[in-house]
Amino acid sequence: MARMKRNANGSGCIRRRSDGRWEGIYSTSEIDGAGKYKKRSVYGKTQEEVRKKLTEITSSIDDGTYIAPSQYRLADWLENWLEIYVRPTVKDFTYDSYANICQRHIIPYIGKIKIREITTTQIQKFYNDLLQVKKLSPKTVKNIHGVLHRALEQAYLVGEIKINPTDRCLLPKVTKSKIEPLENDDITRFLEAIKGHKYESVYYLTLFAGLRQGEVLGLTWDCVDFENSTILINKQLKRNSHHKGAVYHLDSTKNGKERYITVATSVMLMLSKQKEWQERCTEAAGSAWNNEWDLVFTNELGEHLKHPTVYNNYKRIVKDLGLENKRFHDLRHTYAVASLESGDDIKTLQENLGHATSSFTLDRYGHVNKAMKVKSAQNMQRFINKVS
Repeated sequence: MARMKRNANGSGCIRRRSDGRWEGIYSTSEIDGAGKYKKRSVYGKTQEEVRKKLTEITSSIDDGTYIAPSQYRLADWLENWLEIYVRPTVKDFTYDSYANICQRHIIPYIGKIKIREITTTQIQKFYNDLLQVKKLSPKTVKNIHGVLHRALEQAYLVGEIKINPTDRCLLPKVTKSKIEPLENDDITRFLEAIKGHKYESVYYLTLFAGLRQGEVLGLTWDCVDFENSTILINKQLKRNSHHKGAVYHLDSTKNGKERYITVATSVMLMLSKQKEWQERCTEAAGSAWNNEWDLVFTNELGEHLKHPTVYNNYKRIVKDLGLENKRFHDLRHTYAVASLESGDDIKTLQENLGHATSSFTLDRYGHVNKAMKVKSAQNMQRFINKVS
């Protein structure tokens, strides 16, 4: 082995290793168990490359900005991040979503790389492969990036890495999905098709109150005010898909806020019929009845309805109608468009839908608003013709 040489500026020692690489050894500001400064190494192909690295490191030690190289592999850091920084601060559903992304997408591909060594180029290639090889959608890749960015940002904040390598990655452009509400004729056909269906009331309320699926399935009787024709939306039924067998629980609304909706008379009539049906089921089930959350929508034994079951039944109905491209969420879009076309203003619709801001609602349904403006201009022209 070549004799160790003192670096010219006194910042460390450089030597040629038997494998041909150059190694620079420096003392850190960390103290080991014996009370001595810990020594660390950097490596390079040339002596000059190592000397440059040593100069940068010893300079950072002198000015107090030095960060010891992290020994975490990405997989280990993600596990710690999830348990220490994520689990205590987010809802269970969000935690499970992050954990699922880590386990399914990130760890199998780049989990073995040490976080101090992972580069922007490696992450960019990872994103590109997800798009081009795995054929994931741009939105899914963007979600994966969001999780990885948060995890590495925390590593940066606590001093495990010097920079967040995801900061300079280029993300695919996400194309906003087109709003495709049911046409009036399709609504008529849909209503006819769900008559007598066991989930008729679920679909009816979704269509004419604009609730999210979880909000419909998590609605409880104490939130239904028959006297004032209002519904309080203050929770949702969540499905924890990360746990084996799926675990359901009641959780707060998507934005954490509650809202009151004044609904049409027909909707309240439907809810009255649902209550009567449930009372008959309660009597028939006897001691087997178990509606522990006092849910509006249950099966014959009082148990909560399951998201996939309600969704799959819906898809069979619309497929039979030749509308197989219609998603369950399109019932909510149909409500929004019908509300605007019926004369509701954006602010009212925003509050009914539970959007955080009216600007989001306007952006989401702006095409409908433009059509209303054209109609308004035509109405004004008719008035002008009348008075001119």
